[in-house]
Formats: sequence, structure tokens, C-alpha cells
Amino acid sequence: MSTLSQAINFNQIGNAIPSLKPPFKPGPSSNVGQIISLILPYLFVIAGLLLLFFLIYGGFHMMIAANDEKGLAEAKKKITYALVGFLLLFVSYWLVQILEYILGISIF
Repeated sequence: MSTLSQAINFNQIGNAIPSLKPPFKPGPSSNVGQIISLILPYLFVIAGLLLLFFLIYGGFHMMIAANDEKGLAEAKKKITYALVGFLLLFVSYWLVQILEYILGISIF
């Protein structure tokens, strides 16, 4: 292991890729905005996966409902709510992007 650590200078690995950011290190200078900015990109991925799950879930219930009008209406509601939630997320993301551009600040 010592020969491997001598061959690889771990301190310079981060300098090889300039666009690579070090992980966020919470400390006394961290604030709520920094923490939210760190978590937000992952929340969009989770929201997209939840959208996919609820669309499949609603479609599965739609297939199971077959000719049952009440079950079919419930399945349609699930799909509609999933799409409305995605639309709200999409609009809010682009609204924040527009505000960043207009105000000249960086949120993400």
C-alpha cells in the first residue's frame, strides 16, 4: 500500500479536473442557503424518479381497474396529480432560473 500511495499523489487528483468541485464541508461558515444549494440538484432527480414511479403506479391501477369506473377514475387522478406535480416543479425551476438571470445572483 505504501508503494501505491507513493506512486499516486492524492493531493493533486483534484487539480487534474478543474471543474470537479470538492464536497461541501459544513462548518461555522455554512448557512441554510449553502445547504439547500447542495441538496437541490438531488431533489430534482428524486422528483423525476417519483414522477416515473407514480405514472407507472397509476397506469398499473388503470389496467387493474379494467371496467370499474370508480377504480378507473382513481387511477386517472393519480396520473393527473403526478403530472401536475411535475409541471409545478418544472415551472418553479425555470422561474428560479429566470430570477437568477434578472437579479444576477447564483442560487444553484
